[in-house]
Amino acid sequence: MNERFRLDNFLFEELKAGNTRAFDKIFNDHYPNLCRFAYSIVHDEDTAHSLVQQVFVKLWENRAALDHIECLTPYLTAMTRNHSLNFVKREKRNIQLTDIPAGVQTGNTTENQIDANAFEEQLIIALSLLPERCKMAFEYSRFENFTNKEIAIKMDISIKGVEALIGRALKSLRISLAEYLPSAMKGRSQNQILFAMIGSLL
Repeated sequence: MNERFRLDNFLFEELKAGNTRAFDKIFNDHYPNLCRFAYSIVHDEDTAHSLVQQVFVKLWENRAALDHIECLTPYLTAMTRNHSLNFVKREKRNIQLTDIPAGVQTGNTTENQIDANAFEEQLIIALSLLPERCKMAFEYSRFENFTNKEIAIKMDISIKGVEALIGRALKSLRISLAEYLPSAMKGRSQNQILFAMIGSLL
């Protein structure tokens, strides 16, 4: 057990006992990283800060009911993720993915629709895990409808560079979102299905 873990464990126990100084220390230690994590989901700095502040308010309010929590950092990260995803869901229209090309439904299900909310949540997480420039190029292409030439100018790279970044993003997204894609399809065909599914969210 290293020193950092022992300190976190001590602060957590003090927090549960109502020690305000322990709460302040936890806040100062975790707030910056949690804000960065929230920003990767909501893409707005003020909103990210507000959401993380809400997390800490709830942490303090629920401090007496945290005995079932073994480790503070994963708990705070999960709370931040849930608050951020809930914010995104509130801000977006609740759209069902009904316009999916034939063949998307797999043979082991009789459902005619994909759970839009679940897909959207996984997409947000998958995008947040992309390298920054891959995510930037992909979002310019799919969410802002920029051409590769326009993206190249905006990012100050070649068109081939843009294609490479988008290709890397698609490869990563296909892996992250594999459960929503027909396993019988590969590569470009899966890309087309993925584009259609993302387009249905916009």
